Amino acid sequence: MVGIETPLVVMKHAYVTTDRIEGIERYPNIRDHDLSIYLKLQGDALHIGGYENNPIILDKLDEEFSFGLYDLDWDVFGIHLENAIERLPALEMVGIKSTICGPESFTPDHKPIMGEDPRVRGYFHGNGFNSAGMMFGGGCGDQLAAWIINGRPELDMYSFDIRRFCPETTKYSKWVVERSHEAYVKNYANVFVHDQPLAGRNIKKDPFHDVLEADGCFFEERFGWERPGWFYDEPTTVRKYDYYGAYGKEKECDYSYIQHLEKDYTYDFPDNHNEIRNECWAARNTAALFNMTYFGKFYLFGPDAREAANWIFSQNLDSSPTNKVIYSCMLNKDAKIEADLTVSPLHSSIHFGPKFQGEGFYIVTSGGSAGHNKTHMLKAIQDKSFNVQLLDISRNIGILSLQGPFSRDILKIASNNEDDWTNESFPVSSQKEIDIQGIKVRALRVSFVGEMGWELHIPNKDCVQIYNILHETGKKFGMVNAGFRALDSLSIEKGYPHWHQEIRMDDSPIEAGLLFSCKLNSDTDFLGKTKLVEEKKLGAPLKRKCCFTLDESPEVFLLGNEAIIRNGEVVGFIRRADFAFHLGCPIAYGYVKNSNDKKVTIKWLKEGSYEVERIGEKHRATLHIKSPFDIENERIKGLYGTAEGDQPTDTGAVIL
Repeated sequence: MVGIETPLVVMKHAYVTTDRIEGIERYPNIRDHDLSIYLKLQGDALHIGGYENNPIILDKLDEEFSFGLYDLDWDVFGIHLENAIERLPALEMVGIKSTICGPESFTPDHKPIMGEDPRVRGYFHGNGFNSAGMMFGGGCGDQLAAWIINGRPELDMYSFDIRRFCPETTKYSKWVVERSHEAYVKNYANVFVHDQPLAGRNIKKDPFHDVLEADGCFFEERFGWERPGWFYDEPTTVRKYDYYGAYGKEKECDYSYIQHLEKDYTYDFPDNHNEIRNECWAARNTAALFNMTYFGKFYLFGPDAREAANWIFSQNLDSSPTNKVIYSCMLNKDAKIEADLTVSPLHSSIHFGPKFQGEGFYIVTSGGSAGHNKTHMLKAIQDKSFNVQLLDISRNIGILSLQGPFSRDILKIASNNEDDWTNESFPVSSQKEIDIQGIKVRALRVSFVGEMGWELHIPNKDCVQIYNILHETGKKFGMVNAGFRALDSLSIEKGYPHWHQEIRMDDSPIEAGLLFSCKLNSDTDFLGKTKLVEEKKLGAPLKRKCCFTLDESPEVFLLGNEAIIRNGEVVGFIRRADFAFHLGCPIAYGYVKNSNDKKVTIKWLKEGSYEVERIGEKHRATLHIKSPFDIENERIKGLYGTAEGDQPTDTGAVIL
């Protein structure tokens, strides 16, 4: 109808209804995660269904096919009857009254597809309900109506938003089919926070992929990218998808990637805890090199570039010099956080990047939400008719982030230039072009881990050469490769948020403690400012983001969604949690609410006594308005030896 494709797969899905079973009415519905079946009451009978590993995938559905059914393929469905009898042996003597087999739409992550399509303004999705339409229909319909009328849903619906998918990967039908198949097969599997797909891998590999794989990288997939998770001593390769042995495919047996992945199949500290700890300690004590290429990278330029940037980004850009790197939020009209990112003002004299006249801006966003961020910027530009271009160069530039006490020493030697890296010539939150052995890179002095460090933004053709130069120099200082699992731990320890965890599209900067990133004292308008000013006038918010540490319980492994208890009353839930290796204890962030919609003041927060409940057990928690790690930001400035708690502690750091 509008010439776009949606990442959906049509599969035959079925259930059967048994004959009458005496006394079954008093029994509960059953979902068996091990056998991947369900037994659902239907009066005095049972519906039996499940998710097999060999569903019949249809290439297309005839346009005339409406509310039709297929004959049940017992060769496919028979496994569910066998498993149902294993779970409920009495079923072996019960007959089948009827069968239902029809086409259902399934998606690559087994979640609905909703929201405005990023390719066609005004075209909204409400499909792909993965045989759960009746369960999701009411709530999703309500939020979709708000989405259409107000431009955004009232609740955080990003996990259903079509923008969660990478357009580059969804255009490959092979990726859509593989991922939809795996999501179907694993629908009843236990959910582990760090699980990874085996299907649809190696679609987006950056220039560092092969050298990192050889250096022992265990890759994770995010937004189509293969990104470093953590590092082992030996290579771990992601192989082609085996469809779990279905359709005549040979199931992979001796597969080191799965063997390592299964170490994360736990609700306690995983076996890779020590590898992640070592990477974190290197960042805190020597140096760690992170490949952050999967981050989104954009140029905004044109006659209206500054006007557009001031409208899109909440931070004040009017007085910012061209060498600054500015942390900012992007808000929607209701003053809710759509993204946090960095913006660097540029001038036409630059020769690194696209050629343009006048002012421009270099924007770096998180990788997992890069598509969401791009769409938000484009909509804001279109709505205001700004005369600008937004150029996506995410696939053209690699990023190496060198962090730690010895990062400056490594870069001095690597670049054969001592003067370029001092605090005076290269202060925190600034950027400039640097020459490293004849290669031009854009260096940003920023950190996502709370240490002195620089991001090097490198043209693809030069990425491996820069990597080799840094490794050859860095090994003298104890530098190691580090992945995003270490980055997650380091960033939460410092108090740096992840979008769609500590901050989401249903949080405001006031609630999230990010009001400093908003130019409320400026006459310059920005998207969401009117609502934000109104909210600020109301005083303290009704919820507030807080940090908690479990100082007395270093053995506790927090995953997120644990209850926050104040004076015996549940006042919120953990949004994000990890182990803080420098502090030597679990650390978590969540939003705290006062009862009866009372305002959450700092005074009220400090007056409480807190616990975090994990799997029925309560653990004493210490409240922090801000992270207790390097409160004065001495380490980011390179002032080591002056910050409190400058040396790491072994307390509770190794718990297996």
